[in-house]
Amino acid sequence: MQKVSFELNGEFVELNQLLKLVGLCDSGGAGKQIVASGDVKVDGKQELRKTAKIRAGQRVSLGDVQITVVSA
Repeated sequence: MQKVSFELNGEFVELNQLLKLVGLCDSGGAGKQIVASGDVKVDGKQELRKTAKIRAGQRVSLGDVQITVVSA
């Protein structure tokens, strides 16, 4: 499993934007499609809300990639 750490500068980042910012997709629109496919999990649970607010301390996984969100 590939582990990625994302440094959060604000209060939260939208899920579709997070996928774009860590390089798992090319755009926020592509991120929305990935979330809609049902393949994304937040803290181990399937997440279908494309703009779900992801905060520091949460873990997002897609396939064999796990993103840990940490505060800046």
